[in-house]
Amino acid sequence: MSLPETAFDYEARLAACARGERQALRDLYVQESPRLLGVARRLVRDTALAEDIVHDAFIKIWAGAAGFDPARGSARGWMFTVTRHLALNVLRNHSRETPLLDDDEAMDIDDAFDAQAHSARIHHCLEQLDPQRRRCILHAYVDGYSHGQIAQRLDTPLGTVKAWIKRSLNALRECMG
Repeated sequence: MSLPETAFDYEARLAACARGERQALRDLYVQESPRLLGVARRLVRDTALAEDIVHDAFIKIWAGAAGFDPARGSARGWMFTVTRHLALNVLRNHSRETPLLDDDEAMDIDDAFDAQAHSARIHHCLEQLDPQRRRCILHAYVDGYSHGQIAQRLDTPLGTVKAWIKRSLNALRECMG
């Protein structure tokens, strides 16, 4: 049975996780896993996959608890962001998957070099962006922040953040050619 949210201190539990207290992680799991599972299931539309995502989210929550910053948002919101971000990554990765010809075949050396070259090109293109716009892109696509969260974090009007992200994505597409 979960405690009412007003009585449950998420920040204290995350701080305890950061100190290595496993009971705190258990408490967080009991309190939030059903809701986090619901979020993941709505995104990936597969219960087994959603369960894996929630499992991975709690590993990430445990490992990243020391890096949680209450100035950036609520502890509960951070947990939901971690889960949502993992689910979106699964969706993105799943949409890019291509079946292999053989189960025994691994990625060949040309594919490995192509992947490394692609990664280097992305980094090069990101470096071409204005630092403020690059931060917007990274907050949105790496940290999983909403446009509103980015605007608040950078103390910049929401419309400006949306325009920066749109223009930056266009510049990245063009640079990636």
